[in-house]
Amino acid sequence: MANTGPFGIDPEDFERALRGTGAELSELFGKAAGYLDRVDQAGVGALSSLLGQFVQPQGTRPPAPEGETTGETGSGVWAIYTVEDTGEARIDQVFPNELEALRAHRDNTDDRRRVRFLPYGVPASVLDSP
Repeated sequence: MANTGPFGIDPEDFERALRGTGAELSELFGKAAGYLDRVDQAGVGALSSLLGQFVQPQGTRPPAPEGETTGETGSGVWAIYTVEDTGEARIDQVFPNELEALRAHRDNTDDRRRVRFLPYGVPASVLDSP
């Protein structure tokens, strides 16, 4: 009992089980290789016939819209701006991605300070309040 360990398994029993499992796996892989060889000889691609039983074909995707907007392509910056009492927007900081802009803006207590995506080529005056 002293050699069996806490679970009552003798280390030699464990090694014998692993050797037996290794032999069974080797035999299984040999059978799989024989099956794939027979399928190739029948004129059908082995992997396509084997995997085709389990994988569903992908449906066709709808065509992409003709013209993508600048916001969809990501061509622009994320701006933190403040709207003055006169309604004009003043850009405080500019960031390359949304995550950085939101991190910089997270401790904001001023309700006039905001974050927005600003596409390239669009004037900052679009941020003005009417």
